[in-house]
Amino acid sequence: MTHSADIQKLPRHFLSGDFVITSWESLEPYFINLEEREIGSLTDLEKWMKDASELESVINEDVCWRQIKMTCDTENKELEQSFTFFMMEIQPKVQPFADRLNKKLLSSPFVKQLDEKKYFTYLRNVKKNIDLFREENIPINAELNVMQQQFGVIAGKMMVEVNGQEYTLQQAAKFLEDPDRKLREEVYRKINERRLQDKEELNTLFSSLLEKRNQVALNAGFVNYRDFRFAELGRFDYDKEACFQFHEAVKLHVMPLVNQLYEAKKKRLGLDTLRPWDVDAEPAGVQPLRPFKTGDELTKKTIACFDNLKPFFGECLKKMKEMGHLDLESRKGKAPGGYNCPLAESGAPFIFMNAAGTLDDVTTMVHEGGHAIHSFLSHELELYGFKEYPTEIAEVASMAMELFSMDYWHEFFDTDEELKRAKEQQLERVITIFPWIATIDKFQHWAYENPEHCNEERAKQWLSILEEFSSPEIEFSGLEEYRLHGWQRQLHLFEVPFYYIEYGIAQLGAIGLWRQYKQSPEPAINNYINALSKGGTLTLPALFELAGLKFDFSPDHINDLMNFVKTESGLL
Repeated sequence: MTHSADIQKLPRHFLSGDFVITSWESLEPYFINLEEREIGSLTDLEKWMKDASELESVINEDVCWRQIKMTCDTENKELEQSFTFFMMEIQPKVQPFADRLNKKLLSSPFVKQLDEKKYFTYLRNVKKNIDLFREENIPINAELNVMQQQFGVIAGKMMVEVNGQEYTLQQAAKFLEDPDRKLREEVYRKINERRLQDKEELNTLFSSLLEKRNQVALNAGFVNYRDFRFAELGRFDYDKEACFQFHEAVKLHVMPLVNQLYEAKKKRLGLDTLRPWDVDAEPAGVQPLRPFKTGDELTKKTIACFDNLKPFFGECLKKMKEMGHLDLESRKGKAPGGYNCPLAESGAPFIFMNAAGTLDDVTTMVHEGGHAIHSFLSHELELYGFKEYPTEIAEVASMAMELFSMDYWHEFFDTDEELKRAKEQQLERVITIFPWIATIDKFQHWAYENPEHCNEERAKQWLSILEEFSSPEIEFSGLEEYRLHGWQRQLHLFEVPFYYIEYGIAQLGAIGLWRQYKQSPEPAINNYINALSKGGTLTLPALFELAGLKFDFSPDHINDLMNFVKTESGLL
């Protein structure tokens, strides 16, 4: 099957073509229509579902644009107010209607006539939403939606001065690759000192979020927010015990490789002691990799890279560029991090990131590019709910693209030697990301199992978990205060709780696809496309199977994949 990047905005049949959300009053008639409409046949039901999907798409795209604009400029109060207005004034009125519409759907006698295979995951999600809905949680969720964005506002203001020039923390991080060890340490300390300035504000914010999230869970009849959130995220195919198994597997089969990597790095740098500001460094006389200078150059080179891999992939990014759906460079007042935001009506998503000219930025761009391909491939699916794919397969889309694209990174580098270094650094990150994933995930389990904890207990527990997954090859003495508050730099903890184990599960899937690719590129790319094209219409294990992968994060499977990466990388 051929795929086209000439994506078209979905035609409207239920809402007027020029309709724009300005208030709840403008939206309400459409909800009333759906709630009061008679459904007298299977045809009526399917038409009703399409109209409900159209309304959902329009609302989703509207709020996405409000959030995109706000994260691109956190200092613009008007943009912040636009987002807050939606979350506080419109969303709380949408939710009760959405619940009643869900119940209307499942109570229809014609539901039984729907194609069971086609609608299984969709109807399962509808039932899950009904089970979790509580009227008393509406105002709490509205507050949470607004509060979560405060992390970006706080972090967006963080700047440091290096060599007389002001940089965002993302821009300053490139100095951690510099051969000058004294400069690296200076910048490392400046970045961490700057973070510490907001430690109390971030502690207070997290405590408030935790308290409100815990109340949401209790209101819905759950023992803790972790159990509620697993249900909310639709984790039908694994549980907390599987996460704990993953943590132990990382300790058993990944940490020994991490230790070997850092031991080899220490020798390569000619150091007696490896400090955290040495981890990304190059040996004396070797200049750090600088694959691009500007956001435009990053876009151009990524398109060329994707064109080489599969022309359709490059066309997707070209389309986004034409539509103005890229904001790539780091700047003051911009929220931290990176994301690909699907746009339900437009189809072509929006990529946001904080590029500063490093290899990490190339990885981020191809990662978000993988997410974008997923958005393009699932756009033609019939209902909005069909496009709500599991986050674990979404991250396979992005992480596999990091690995697939490596063979074409010559677009970013002038020499074979630079390309070799870039691939080695990427594969090093494939291994070293696992301990951080395990650390963040285990910390969240503890935090929400113990919601009454104080700041001191939180810091102590964080440090204990961090030590479990820290390499003894790195010397951290004298940096205890930085480490105590290190969790505060992870935006997922504030904005998307419990969204982190996905990266670990997906990295395993990505390595599996890469192994297929090394054996036979075209079938691997086809498996990738086939799985992503299904959106959320299949279960997570079925999507993995369609991609030719095992849905398995047992110690044996992790060990098998780690050995493959070790062999391929030539690092050890």
